[in-house]
Amino acid sequence: MSLPIVAIVGRPNVGKSSLLNTLAGRRISIVDPTPGVTRDRVSAVCEVDDRYFELIDTGGYGIEDADDLTAHVEQQIQLAISGASLILFVVDVQQEITPLDSEVARLLRGGKGGAQQPKAPVLLVANKADIDQHKLQAGSLIKLGFGEPICVSALHGRGRRELLETIIERLGDEAGEEPVAPVMRVAIIGKRNVGKSTFINALAGEERVIVSEVPGTTRDSIDVRFEMAGQSFVAIDTAGVGKKARLKSSVEFYGYTRALASIRRADVVLFLIDATADISDVDKKLARIVIDEFKPCVIVVNKWDLAKGRAGAEDYGEYLTKVMPHMATAPIAFTTATVGKNIRAAIETAQGLFKQARQRVTTGQLNRAIEETLAAYQPVASKHGAQPKIYYATQISTCPPTIVLFVNNPAIVREQYRRFAENRIRETLPFEEVPVRFVWRARKSREVASG
Repeated sequence: MSLPIVAIVGRPNVGKSSLLNTLAGRRISIVDPTPGVTRDRVSAVCEVDDRYFELIDTGGYGIEDADDLTAHVEQQIQLAISGASLILFVVDVQQEITPLDSEVARLLRGGKGGAQQPKAPVLLVANKADIDQHKLQAGSLIKLGFGEPICVSALHGRGRRELLETIIERLGDEAGEEPVAPVMRVAIIGKRNVGKSTFINALAGEERVIVSEVPGTTRDSIDVRFEMAGQSFVAIDTAGVGKKARLKSSVEFYGYTRALASIRRADVVLFLIDATADISDVDKKLARIVIDEFKPCVIVVNKWDLAKGRAGAEDYGEYLTKVMPHMATAPIAFTTATVGKNIRAAIETAQGLFKQARQRVTTGQLNRAIEETLAAYQPVASKHGAQPKIYYATQISTCPPTIVLFVNNPAIVREQYRRFAENRIRETLPFEEVPVRFVWRARKSREVASG
């Protein structure tokens, strides 16, 4: 069952993103004094006394976007308004009504450009009421034509509970039950202009995020729910990553750190590669981050339709293995996101990886793998003559599969042998395509004696 949508609308810098974060109870939207930071629809599920709704932050209305994306931003605002059950019209209580505030008011009454009046009721929210004196200034806002405003301070959390209760009251029976948890979260990562937003829109079946040739169009990490084969998934669209030394502003830095956080909270990563370009240092850097986080990963070679004259799929796979050898076990999907080609197959591959990452193996299986490893190659004694001994292994967790190998002294097991043993053990276990974390741990002397 879909949740009712509550859309946050207003001119730039009235605190819409701060309000989303405050009502959601966690930092979701980037908050920055730079006008026009939010471009896409950023959403969060909110709960009030076991009743739920989806809250959507929109870009600032009426700003001239520095990258000439104004029309795209306004389209996203219109989409949010048209799908909303309730609209929060946010203004700055510390300022007089501005021409842009009046323009937003006309938009919400259906008076701009012949647009139809929104079907949803409008709740006027006077933000930045940081002290009691500010509330006295709210009376003039009635002139906007949406009744008496609710005063809040998103910065300090003042008025939060009152606003949430008013939202639930206005939604009435539309307020939903707790949404079904997604079966899998996939982070869509990649350098700029590899087609991440186009890929997300193909999954969602709608223009959920802005698609543009302008590098760095997406700034926030945006959760987009989609359905496939009767199951619910979440795709996380991330900001395109560039060279860290070239991050020109705090907004780009926030986008970069959000992309890293999205990798950490994802179950599987879809790592988009541009088929028309050579693997770059940024690609290699992203690959290293995925490896260091032990995340299952599908390498998605996008724009495959444009890769004319380049190698075939098999040769391209060999090329990827050569330039990114640490990703050699990751499966590869070749897609054309603009027409939705192989998008579903990429998600199905991700599901297979997620299933692998959740598997458990018995201690017996692990010990047989150790026996085979030792039979193939015994560890070499240390330079001081100490002989490493592997006693047994056990799996202690999943996602990622984590295996502890108990030895007499981890310090004397050479790195070369560790790599050999880990690779050999992996080959005998059902973790062919997902990262496995190995922990080498000393067994206590009394355990050795009793063993």
